[in-house]
Amino acid sequence: MKTLLESYSRKLAEKGLARREDIHFAALEADILWNRADPDRQLEDVFSGISVATLLCAAPAEPYRTMLSSLMRSQPHPLQARDTETRTFLHDLPVAPAVDAAALLPFLRKRKGVIAPGPRLVTTGTVSPEQAYITFSSMIHSVFVLYCLDHLERRREKTLSAAEEREFDFVMDRLPPPPVPNPPLARGPFQKPDAVIQAVVEAGRRTVKAGLVDSYFGNVSCYHNGIIYISQTGSSLEELPGCIDACPIDQSSCAGITASSELPAHRRIYAETDLTTVLHGHPRFAVILSMDCPERPHCPDAHRCHTHCKRERSVVGVPIVSGEVGTGPFGLDRTMPPAVARTGAAIVYGHGVFTAGHTDFNTCFRRLLEVELNCRREYADRVRAAATA
Repeated sequence: MKTLLESYSRKLAEKGLARREDIHFAALEADILWNRADPDRQLEDVFSGISVATLLCAAPAEPYRTMLSSLMRSQPHPLQARDTETRTFLHDLPVAPAVDAAALLPFLRKRKGVIAPGPRLVTTGTVSPEQAYITFSSMIHSVFVLYCLDHLERRREKTLSAAEEREFDFVMDRLPPPPVPNPPLARGPFQKPDAVIQAVVEAGRRTVKAGLVDSYFGNVSCYHNGIIYISQTGSSLEELPGCIDACPIDQSSCAGITASSELPAHRRIYAETDLTTVLHGHPRFAVILSMDCPERPHCPDAHRCHTHCKRERSVVGVPIVSGEVGTGPFGLDRTMPPAVARTGAAIVYGHGVFTAGHTDFNTCFRRLLEVELNCRREYADRVRAAATA
């Protein structure tokens, strides 16, 4: 377990989410194990207050620390991000008054993570350090989206202070650099299932490496000889070997029971088009711009944009659609596939980007990268336009 704690501490640092010296990671076995020689003992009583196996407490690295501090000053508590990850996974971002078990437990009994003074994020895992790591990463994603949306809206309203404008410049100067094109992925068409699986694994790993996902969430699939090879639900896109399900498109087996919850949407794309690959990521600026709608303040459906939006919208030439994960009257399988069939890509409100290709994952990956780069530039343009309006 000590090795796992150190491994996920290293991941947090490598991804720029927290500095190694600011990470306190603990696990409960016969005793409480820590990732470092100077543990934060005030947190140990959390283990006796709730049934968890791991506990992570870390100050976010810059620029996320400044983003979080700004939101804690300007937003009501708990922080209410509107992105899909927050709605379905985190629900909200509660704020505790202190960094000790007595202050944290009322929140951690209801949520997987909490914001504490510092600011710090405190997250838990019921089984493994991975769960605490995922929640930490997802909270950073939500903070990023909420901060950028809030700044753009308040800049348009002319309610930012001079200090907040300087703070924004500080944040933008410290963003991770935009992802750059990589060497080509495996070339198709693929002749055998083993080659298909290897291509799916490679596409997932490359998507995570390029920073086009939240944590490692997303999904990837390839259609070959009547079979959809798709990543499993909850699987890490950077570690897909052994986590790919082979699902007949005619649903003649129950293989899809462990597949991505978005299998129905992938299936519809393959059933209604000649596309053979689908890649889905959660690139931040595409998520942000999907939620930046000028009609929102006056729209009667503003509280349920993610399911009920009927407006035809697009950003950087890519259609924006509503839809929630899975099936049902507002499921992605109804809204996203027709948009992808028309343009090869679609942005789902608050959720992320789907791209598709005809032969292999090169077109998918290149388009996903292109959409995010264009959205990043478009966000900067909207901020500048709001400043001069």
